This record gives sequence, structure tokens and C-alpha cells, in this order.
Amino acid sequence: MITEKKLNQTLHIAKASKKDEFYTNFSDIENELIHYKEHFKNKVVFCNCDDPRNSNFFNYFACNFEYLGLKKLITTCYKNQEKNLFVQEKSENAVFLEYTGDKNGNKIPDIEEIGIKYLKGDGDFRSQESIELLKQSDIIVTNPPFSLFREYVGQLVKYQKKFLIIGNINAITYKEIFNLIKENKAWLGINMGRGISGFIVPDHYELYGTEARIDSSGNRVISPNNCLWLTNLDTSKRHEDIVLTKIYYGNESQYPKFDNYDAINVDKTKDIPMDYDGIMGVPITFLHKFNPAQFELIKFRKGNDDKDLSINGKCPYFRILIKNKRL
Repeated sequence: MITEKKLNQTLHIAKASKKDEFYTNFSDIENELIHYKEHFKNKVVFCNCDDPRNSNFFNYFACNFEYLGLKKLITTCYKNQEKNLFVQEKSENAVFLEYTGDKNGNKIPDIEEIGIKYLKGDGDFRSQESIELLKQSDIIVTNPPFSLFREYVGQLVKYQKKFLIIGNINAITYKEIFNLIKENKAWLGINMGRGISGFIVPDHYELYGTEARIDSSGNRVISPNNCLWLTNLDTSKRHEDIVLTKIYYGNESQYPKFDNYDAINVDKTKDIPMDYDGIMGVPITFLHKFNPAQFELIKFRKGNDDKDLSINGKCPYFRILIKNKRL
């Protein structure tokens, strides 16, 4: 039986070979964006990894332009995309589109009627043309190349932009990303893991796992269940406390201490004890429920000897060291 591990390997291989052809489903965009409506009124949205001819991000914002109260929608994409999502031939110019709404009702506009324009360069998000459009924008929403995720987020931080983007869960383990979360400059969105139904992939990607499928439109879809939304747009979810029910004192054997750091290990977020006022090592998925008013992030992964946290010489999967602020 082919497992979820194989699906995850697909994304890792894609990262290593810089194959970033993962396209977001409309339903996943809709299920996340519904939680952020108040942030978009009179804002310029920039989808800078999206060909409007096939991007579901463009389709979503075009359909909901008046509902969200947008000022403008801008999309650009790298030049090797065409009307077919996965065509191999390279076009000479990158696609560029500005959309200011359909005053006669919400619907997906006719791209040809709007008039697609072309950039002088290749449309790479790092190009000067793309950066100039970035400067004009308020909120960036897209599925950026996973292989360039750190660099992509670094650019958003540099230009002090609001953002809502999709990444691999392992992005949490990047020093640059974890530090943003630790400093309360970014956090996880609403949906994660199985909350993101899957990605459309080209024919040369294998369809692994029981949740891989071909949808009603003939698209090949894989569901790695290891992706998340990263954002700096506030949501009510990040202000909700984690309900703690476990007790440490009297159950110390269930919470072994690390060899190289004065902290206890907690295998699951639901097992965080309510009565422990010291430092605890929790799984990285804790960040999906993290309330910065309830817990403090201390450190990621390493002990006092700068080696991975270990218990009796063995290292559990990456741990985040936290402390309960309420005790």
C-alpha cells in the first residue's frame, strides 16, 4: 500500500528539483479566504505567481471583487506558462493583468475582454517589474514556488506587505519562518493538512496515495496533507486558548525530560499539562493552535549543546520549546 509518506516525498522531490507545478484548488482558496473578508476592503491584491488564464486565485478574487470591496486585482506569472497549465514550451513574455471589477455583478470576467498585457521581463517575483507592482499592492495572496519559499517570504517582509500564502508544513522549521512566528510577525492560517484538499499537478507527476484522484474536470490532483496557509492577517482563531485538561504532577513518567535542555517532552498538543510552569517541547503542529497570549515560544529544535533535542539519546521529531504564560 502506498502511504502518505510517499505523497510527502513527492513534494520534497519537487523542491529538490525545483519543480513547483502545484496549482491550488478553487475550493481550498474559498475555504480559507472566507475568514479574512474584513482585511480586503479598498485594498489592492497582488497574485504574483498566477497566470490569470488558469489561476484559481484570479478566479476567486474576480468572482468576489465587489463582495470583498477590492480596489484592484493584479496578477503576474513566470513566462513559461500558457493557457494550458502545464505546457512545456516557453513563451517570450510574462503575462500581466490589472482588474478593477465588474460593476454589473460578480462573475469570472472574460480575460480577452479585459486585455492581457505583457511584461518586458520574465515575470519572476524577484524581477524589478514585479517588485514595482508589489510596492503598489496591499495584500499578496498566492501559492508561491515551494523551492523558493524562504526567499519569497523574505521579500514580503522586506517590503512590509500583508500576505496569505500556501507553503509546506516543513516551512515552519526554516529558521527565517520560525523567527517570524516567534516575533509575532506571522502565524498559521485557518486550514492545514487535510484542511487543504489537494493540488492540481501535471501528467508527469505520479498520483500517489488513496486520496489522489482525477477530478470532474479531468485534473490530476494529489493530496499530500502536509501544507498550510501562512499569513500576517489577523484571525479570531489565533486568539483562542488551547483547552488544557492534562495534569503533570503525579504523571511525571508520561513527560520525560530532554537530555540536553531543562524541559519536558509533550508528544501531542492535546497532552500539554495545565499545571506545568516550566519549559515544554511540543510538536511543530502546535503552531496551528498557538495563541501568543497563552504561550511563549522559547526556541526551536536545539538543546543547550546546539544539537537536536534528545531523550535517552534518541531524537523525537522536531520540537518547539514553549512556556505557559498564565502560570
